[in-house]
Amino acid sequence: MKVGAITVGQSPRVDVTPDLLPIFGDKVELIEIGALDGLSYEEIAEFAPVDGDYVLVSRMKDGGSVTFAEKHILPRLQECIFKLEEQGVSLIIFFCTGNFPVEFDSKVPLIFPNMVLGNIVPLLTRKKSISVLIPSELQITQAHERWEKLVDKVTVFAASPYGKFEDVRLVAEKLTETDSDLVVLDCIGYTQEMKDMVYNLTKKPVVLPRTLAARIVTEMADIG
Repeated sequence: MKVGAITVGQSPRVDVTPDLLPIFGDKVELIEIGALDGLSYEEIAEFAPVDGDYVLVSRMKDGGSVTFAEKHILPRLQECIFKLEEQGVSLIIFFCTGNFPVEFDSKVPLIFPNMVLGNIVPLLTRKKSISVLIPSELQITQAHERWEKLVDKVTVFAASPYGKFEDVRLVAEKLTETDSDLVVLDCIGYTQEMKDMVYNLTKKPVVLPRTLAARIVTEMADIG
């Protein structure tokens, strides 16, 4: 099956696919595209968030990261969908856990990790109490607003998956002090290695969006 992958940053997402390709196996041919492809850091700086904006953080092709307001890339995401459809993809997965406020025009199914998380996570937490790890402190308020609609108690911490691994580990140590019974790594940038580290520190179940969404794709692709 030919599957499209859209990142809100720049493609290819060489930080994401190493955790996905073993799951996909030979059933999936992945075609990547990014909403910020072809743009410079200076051009993306014009997308900087202001008060009230929904904030996204993503990876650049050179390995750096950028923070920007979602509203600036919505038309570019639609163009990404059209381009992938022209290449004959059967479905499209978004490499982002953000919430998108528009209904995109698409002839093929769109898999949004945020929707997968929103439906699965509440089923997995016995006490309806979770800890959430996000990339930026600018996203703390929107993370609370999202998750407090779905579970009873949310504790939010910020540590970018695009920085040093040690920075994520230091924040993860704080998760051991919470009474949550589940940890959500709420960004496609968090890796399997980070998930393993968080579990080893906290001994709590950890949900990793990239691999969870990938397994939805394989369910669709498992056709013989």
